[in-house]
This record gives sequence, C-alpha cells and structure tokens, in this order.
Amino acid sequence: MKFSKKRFLAMALGVCFSATALVGCGGGSDAKDIKIGMVAELTGSNATYGTSLVNGAKLAIKEKNAKGGVLGKQVSTVVADNKSEPSESANAMTKIINQDKVVAVSGIFTSSSAIAASSVAEASKIPFITVGATNPKVTVGDDGKVKDYTFRVCFIDPFQGTVGANFVLDELKLKKTVMLIDNSSDYSKGLASFFKKAYTAKGGEIVGEEAYLQKDQDFKTILTKIKTMGAEVIYVPGYYEEVGKIVKQAREIGITAPIVGGDGWDSPKLVEIAGGEALNNTFFTNHYSVDDPNPLSKAFVDAYTKEYGQKPDAPAVLGYDAMNVMMDAIESAKSTDANKIREALAATKDYKAVTGSTTLNDTHDAVKGAAIIEFKDGKQLYRATVNP
Repeated sequence: MKFSKKRFLAMALGVCFSATALVGCGGGSDAKDIKIGMVAELTGSNATYGTSLVNGAKLAIKEKNAKGGVLGKQVSTVVADNKSEPSESANAMTKIINQDKVVAVSGIFTSSSAIAASSVAEASKIPFITVGATNPKVTVGDDGKVKDYTFRVCFIDPFQGTVGANFVLDELKLKKTVMLIDNSSDYSKGLASFFKKAYTAKGGEIVGEEAYLQKDQDFKTILTKIKTMGAEVIYVPGYYEEVGKIVKQAREIGITAPIVGGDGWDSPKLVEIAGGEALNNTFFTNHYSVDDPNPLSKAFVDAYTKEYGQKPDAPAVLGYDAMNVMMDAIESAKSTDANKIREALAATKDYKAVTGSTTLNDTHDAVKGAAIIEFKDGKQLYRATVNP
C-alpha cells in the first residue's frame, strides 16, 4: 500500500499524541524524577498557612531524597499559589496538572479552596491530598458520593465541633454560648453547625448567632450586641486574620468571657494581630501541638526548627505528613500511574505520621485525635489530646 506524505504526517502526529497520552499528567515511568504538585495559600488573607505547609512538605521531600527517593528516583515539587481564593485554587490546580505534568497533588489548608481544587483533580483523575481542609464536602460531594481521587490527612469538622463543644461544657463548665460565624466560609459555617449540634445535645444553649464576612475589619458593633446577650462564652470558628481582630476588639470593649475556636486559629500572625494579653482566656481545637511528647513529633520539631529557624505550626506538620503519605502511596503502588496511586492512598492504614497514626477511612478522611490548645500571654499551651 502506498502512503502519501500527507497521510504519513497525519499518522505520525497520531502516534505522537498517543505517546503523550500514555505519559499522562505526570511524566510517566521514563521521567527522570517524580514530580508532585502543590497548591497553597502563599499570598492573600491565609498566607501563613500556605507558607508553613509548603515548608513542611519540602522538608519531607528533602528527607526522602536523602534516603534514595521514591522508586529509585528523586522527588521534586512545583508549587502554585491560590492567593487564598477558591477560584484561584481551581486555576492553580489546572495549571500544575496540565502544564507542569505532576503525578499527584498535595496542599491547601482551607475548605472552600480545597473543594474548588478537588473538582479539577476529580475531572483530571489526579490524586489529591488536602492538608488541613476539614469540611466534610471536601471528600464527599453534594450527591453523597465519595470523591474517587480526593483525600485528606486531617480530622473532619463533625469530630472537631464535638470536641470543642465537649470542652466548653465539661472543662470550662459553661452552658450559654453565642456563635460568631464567617458567612463567606464553608469551614466556619460547617464547624459552627457541628459545634451547635453537639453542644445542644448535651444541654448547652446557643443564646445567639451572629455573622461577619472574610476581610471585615470592624467588629465592635456586633461585639457590643453580643455583650448584651448573656453568653458565658463566644465560639468563633474562623481564620486567624479575622479572629485576631475579633479577640482584640472584644477585649477593648470589655468582654472578658472565654473565646473558643477551631484549627483555623493556628498561625503566628494571630498573636501579632490580637496581642498576647487579649488572647488570655482563649482556647482552640487543633491538629497538633509542638509540646506533644511523642518522640516522632519531637524529631520533626527539631528538624523543622533547624531547617527554617522557627517551630512548626499545624499547617507545617500536616504539610509534612501529607507529602509523606503521598510518597508512601507511590512506593506502595510501585508506579506513578494515577489510578494505582489512588488505590494505594485508599488503602493507607496505620501510617506513622507526626500528627498520629493515620488510617484513611471509607470517605478518604483521616481518623485521628484533636489537641486542645490554650493561650497564655501570647504562647500556646498544650492542654490535652482527645481521640475519636
């Protein structure tokens, strides 16, 4: 059979496209290294989260490469900034999958951004581990189905909300709470609802629910109203930028009641914004404490402090854990094929992570304990760890 030049060119291009498809979004088995992408809040209102989680992940990669890497190859990473915005998270995820050709993705601390990024990962069929996004909708869609390619290494808000409610009732012995909720945040609204459910089920009373929006600056009008409600405690499940201003302004108008929140509080910026004295008599649930006596935790704190000149926060340790879980899954899969990595992630059981033994359950969520942290003169004090 004779072939025209035109037909030959068309066939050659077809072979080229097929080869590209076989390589997929990650460099295939012939790649010199294994490239794992990261999406993180490097700028914007949640920038300390992204900086910390990327630092933790890069430390995990450095340690792994020093031991020979994964599947006999060195691991590399490419980082995309989501600017602390859900829409930018989708854009960043699209970029590192389609342009940078990563085999898998880790990162993102906030729930709304993780939900947006997850939709891209699912459509692209690329494994994604979120570092600290705690809203249940991150791994389970609105249709109730578990997302095939999305996982997380942190606890979820039904558990965190219950831990917070039990702490207020059983440890602080306070039965009247007002909630101050960020209505622009899936995380804040979700955590508030789970706190309320657990708190009222055990006899606590929600005497009021007030709302604000991310990037608000002046909270004194709302706080003045809250001051008249007869609440014994204020529950603020928000992120550090707004929480710091809320705590500071609450103390300025004479509110001395305890203020309690969730893991979104964990940032060194919180103390800078609120002030150490204002944070006295405040508490929050968290993934981790640097004062945890676990030897694995101590080794990580020492290594992180040596590498970056400061102690890690929760995003840092979760970034470290997430990257290690991902690399372990690739080793277990013995492949960089996305579906095989996904299967290995789903089978993760009793992985010895810094934040605790990590098993990913049927909904791709980590089952692990939550730490109770108290602020004292601007310093975090570890109170206890509550296990499921």
